[in-house]
Amino acid sequence: MKMLGRKHRPFFRIVAIDSRQPRDGRILEELGTYDPMMKDKENRVTLKPERIKYWQSVGAKVSEKVTVLFNKYMKKFEEAAKQADAPPPPAAEAPAS
Repeated sequence: MKMLGRKHRPFFRIVAIDSRQPRDGRILEELGTYDPMMKDKENRVTLKPERIKYWQSVGAKVSEKVTVLFNKYMKKFEEAAKQADAPPPPAAEAPAS
């Protein structure tokens, strides 16, 4: 997690980063965000599940805190991605009169 924000107002980006870089250093790719100050707990996290799975498949290690977020929110974003990829249902045709 890359920390952004200001004093008493944290904001984090969930990123793929080389282990030799500092925490807030140069990233490889942004994978989502985490805003702990949002009142609506369901909207605190945004994730890109397909990119997260890619980075994990090539050997990326997930930090402990990010693992907690993935366990809690990944299913929600995977379902949303499936619905976005699914074709819309065919429209019912009106009977001819």
